[in-house]
Amino acid sequence: MKAGIIFTGTGPILVLTTYSSFEDEQFVEKLARKGIMKFIAYELSLDLVRKKYGGQYQAIVNDVKQEDDLRVLDYNGHNVFYNFSFKEMGPSITHE
Repeated sequence: MKAGIIFTGTGPILVLTTYSSFEDEQFVEKLARKGIMKFIAYELSLDLVRKKYGGQYQAIVNDVKQEDDLRVLDYNGHNVFYNFSFKEMGPSITHE
């Protein structure tokens, strides 16, 4: 499982996914089906996300399928942006 911030045209969202990479073609296609054609992604530590989101994190994890799944943990862009420092984010991954 991976956690990451996805910066989209409407702001950042926090996602959990079972895809092996934010560059996985199927992951990119799934975002495209949701209207996200261009994005910047930053991976986050699962432990960090678990600490910051607690029960909400656990509820989403319990709902995620074993493979090929994507769930939005937080779509409040302001909250997502200010909940994590830049040093807590992995290298950027871009797609357009």
